Amino acid sequence: MKSAAIFLLAALVAANLWAASQVKIVTKVEPLPVALSDDFQFRKTKLFYLTENPPKAKKSLSSSLSTNPNNPTAGIAEASLGFERTYRLYGAITAADKNQRYGNYFDFFWRVKRPANVTVRLEYRQEKLRSFIQAREISYPNAKGNLKTEFAIIGDDYFQDGRVTAWRCLLIENGHIVAENRSYLWE
Repeated sequence: MKSAAIFLLAALVAANLWAASQVKIVTKVEPLPVALSDDFQFRKTKLFYLTENPPKAKKSLSSSLSTNPNNPTAGIAEASLGFERTYRLYGAITAADKNQRYGNYFDFFWRVKRPANVTVRLEYRQEKLRSFIQAREISYPNAKGNLKTEFAIIGDDYFQDGRVTAWRCLLIENGHIVAENRSYLWE
């Protein structure tokens, strides 16, 4: 029983590492035709900006809980931000290691109702590049069910070109956009 759980965990980690190594940087972003479909949808988006300076909480978790005993969830937001920062910096020992992890993280949760060859593309703009659009994509052959895709604009990409200011994520099947999720600032 324990060995099966360890094997399953190892398989999930290997799958995530494989997907992360399959990120393709698109050199020229071309507009694609739109053919939205109910078979494809974005379920949730998790964005995280990891900066060199951690955010300063207004109150600590313990002081929030002690000042308001009627609200057991007071201060949880600050604790979760601290967890995400710790999670993203885990294993970074030196300042150079940490610098390679600073930047923007995007986690997209999406669903496909029927088997399909899907490409997930993140198109984004960065501060120093103004209106220039860059893109990264990951392909999923025969995808079906609930899936998660992670993109990270970190390290040298972040320090040279700045923070991501606007983005959109696309699900692409057969060269057509079948689902879209975008930031408020995307045109």
